Amino acid sequence: MPATSVHIDTATTWRGGQNQVLLTVTGLSELGHPAVLVANKRGELAQRVREGLRFVPFSPRSEFDVRAAWQLARVLADVRPDVIHAHDPHAVALAAMALKAPMRQGVPKPLFVASRRVDFHLQSHAFSRWKNHQVDVWITASALIAQMLERDGIPADRIAVVHEGVNISRIDKVPVVDAHAAFFLPRNAPVVGNVAALVPHKGQKHLVGAAARVVREVPDARFVILGHGELRDSLERQIKELGLERHVILGGFRDDVIGLIKSFDLFVMSSVTEGLGTSILDAMACGKAVVGTRTGGIPEAIRENETGLLVPPHDEASLAGAILLLLKDPVLRARMAASGRQRAAEYFGVDRMVNETLAVYQSRLRST
Repeated sequence: MPATSVHIDTATTWRGGQNQVLLTVTGLSELGHPAVLVANKRGELAQRVREGLRFVPFSPRSEFDVRAAWQLARVLADVRPDVIHAHDPHAVALAAMALKAPMRQGVPKPLFVASRRVDFHLQSHAFSRWKNHQVDVWITASALIAQMLERDGIPADRIAVVHEGVNISRIDKVPVVDAHAAFFLPRNAPVVGNVAALVPHKGQKHLVGAAARVVREVPDARFVILGHGELRDSLERQIKELGLERHVILGGFRDDVIGLIKSFDLFVMSSVTEGLGTSILDAMACGKAVVGTRTGGIPEAIRENETGLLVPPHDEASLAGAILLLLKDPVLRARMAASGRQRAAEYFGVDRMVNETLAVYQSRLRST
């Protein structure tokens, strides 16, 4: 029997989480399970909704926005879903309030699902404890996040691990975008790429520090960091102080990220904390060897010494060493790239992610 679901995302930015929301809603709809997306009308996700998907815009100002919760309650009254799926912490709060709206008196409560994609502990203030208590089941992007939720007091039987997914067939259709031409790089320069928001936990300052070490041994190497965020100015200062203006490029937000990844020689994720790392999955699907940090859910994505290399977070010397090893050994890099591509296809495909999410819905609905 089809399960009707309403999905809520409050973000205005476009990051890995928003892509997962879109993949989930699209995938469920294609399987014959009606899915409605409620997303911030000022957000990038709203701009990327494909024709044929049912989309309802709203404009939450905070997780305490009663007006937005009322808007959401009206959507629930109209759709009468089997499942309400909140995809970020503010969405959890708004959904929890919407389910308590007066108009819902006497209406059966849908299964309340919350996604958790970050390896941060749950907040412990009274409102957070209340909203989190309303959730029937948490879907986490990695086993590491599941363990954190348990330590935060969420019972294990209310947690399910569903690794994030990538649309391999769609990635395969994206044409290569020449990073050398896009950023005016020397034609034969090896390119090390990073894709992540410029925020502290993504650790780009450590990647820039590692770059300073790398270019001493591989002077032609270039580093392209794609994404925007609060740390752009400080990263620009660091790059200038280290004399890396010719070697490190802050490329900003790009719509052609997948095409650019395809032209990188190596992909690096320098995170200090990370739920799983969808950019890593994208890079593996693009057939790129990956260097990542041994933190959060990253070791669940990268098979060390098979699809890439893992180094301690914050450790610029180790990060530089791993980058140099793969830049200097194209045979090893190619072997890891091929293994990463195979792993992405076998374990991180979007169909697997959507089917496992649906299985969580169905098993919990049967038990209620």
